[in-house]
Amino acid sequence: MSQPLLKKDFYFDLPQELIAQHPIYPRDHSRLLQLDRTTGEIAHKHFYDIVDVLQPGDTLVVNDSKVLPARLYGHKEDTGAKAEVLLLKKQATEDLWECLVKPGRKIREGTKLVFGEGLLTGEVCKVCDDGNRIIRFACKGRSFYDVIDQIGQMPLPHYITAELEDKDRYQTVYAHERGSAAAPTAGLHFTEELLERLRQKGVVIARVTLHVGLGTFRPVKEENVLDHKMHTEHYVIPQETADAIALAKKNGKRVIAVGTTSCRTLESCYQKNGAVVPFEDDTSIFIYPGYTFGVIDGMITNFHLPESTLIMLVSALAGREPILNAYRVAVQEKYRFYSFGDAMLIL
Repeated sequence: MSQPLLKKDFYFDLPQELIAQHPIYPRDHSRLLQLDRTTGEIAHKHFYDIVDVLQPGDTLVVNDSKVLPARLYGHKEDTGAKAEVLLLKKQATEDLWECLVKPGRKIREGTKLVFGEGLLTGEVCKVCDDGNRIIRFACKGRSFYDVIDQIGQMPLPHYITAELEDKDRYQTVYAHERGSAAAPTAGLHFTEELLERLRQKGVVIARVTLHVGLGTFRPVKEENVLDHKMHTEHYVIPQETADAIALAKKNGKRVIAVGTTSCRTLESCYQKNGAVVPFEDDTSIFIYPGYTFGVIDGMITNFHLPESTLIMLVSALAGREPILNAYRVAVQEKYRFYSFGDAMLIL
């Protein structure tokens, strides 16, 4: 009988001051810890050094999902009491969304809400079993997304307490498909110039879309990791990306996921189809040590929270002990952690 996989096995001690509150400028000047997943050897670089590390024919798979400025501050129409809404997931139509609301107990079915001095209004259509609300929004003479871009705030993770001065710094430079409630943060380190240098070297840049939900920050509460229920997210793999990966595999080249979201997208498709094919689906794949990867050969990722599903995923790729050792080294070397922090390259 195999040993249970315990949450505490993925704990590490992180000083509060190493949690990055602001993004680095320029983007590609963040530090890069390179980890050899065969030997466990560690090298210290800067992110722009990946041009020297990656080889012609390598395929980098990025997630082009775009973060919605999904946090809305407004008030109840009848009383003027303050209300906060966080857009989570679009429903059947553009104007209908599943949302988190504050204060929850006072925003009931039928409550009407006003945002941006009337630019946007909403009515609660349903209270879900988990406490979320289904809200129908209306805006006069403009598209919903235009209004959201104007009045919405970026839904920064709870551990970032500093105000973000430039909304675009919580977007990747290749963000295109609207729908995420959080950024695919491994991609925040790329600049247009760095991507062009990679292309000139012969590295293929391929895109997938996975809309990141707030479930990515959901803590693992069960002591036995296998009892944890993963959140569900929607993904799309286009034909040209499937073709690029097939060519890389045929030629014996590496497929490197930029971030855990790209990794989960590719591996989810592989699990369903036996290969990466043009595909659209929902995934709740949970990758932890013992998982056999079918697609990726490496990953660019940020440093993740202790005991999170994300540190479990990278431990599946590189091994739990090598990852925890790399994290200990990163703490000693004062790397910056989490969404606005430094990067790790696992090859």
